[in-house]
Amino acid sequence: MKLNKISLYSLLVASALAFSGMSHIAQADDAAAKPVKAKKAKHKAAPAPTKERVVFQVSDGDAKKWNLALNNAKNVQEIFGKDKVDVEIVTYGPGIGMLKLESEVAPRVDEAVNNGINIVVCENTMKAQKLTKADMLPTAGFVPGGVVELMKRQKEGWAYIRP
Repeated sequence: MKLNKISLYSLLVASALAFSGMSHIAQADDAAAKPVKAKKAKHKAAPAPTKERVVFQVSDGDAKKWNLALNNAKNVQEIFGKDKVDVEIVTYGPGIGMLKLESEVAPRVDEAVNNGINIVVCENTMKAQKLTKADMLPTAGFVPGGVVELMKRQKEGWAYIRP
């Protein structure tokens, strides 16, 4: 097959165009192969709580459990330092006996509260037992529901302990 000058010229132009198109493809492939530098995110980590926080559950009517909870709370304060930890004891059900006026641990409860431990009683349990705030230790705090208080504290990131 004979190629005339025009056919040869057309073939050369077509080849040149094909190669030039391929060089753009090669350049695009090179660009795609190069990793793109990701911009560093400027996220700041959430600050850690300045204090440790722990909530104790007391729902047993046993004085040994009450004393254990009070001991645990005191130990936490001694280890971390009173100013570096928030401690709360939540009482409900049979555990509210710990906060009645005639409680055998009343002096320890008063001491704990005076040392910065928040001790609260469930008002739902008080209502069920037909008790009023006047029936409870004057140092006791009150929450509408003991279980709800525990849920709230856990949601806030407090450590949960049930001695």
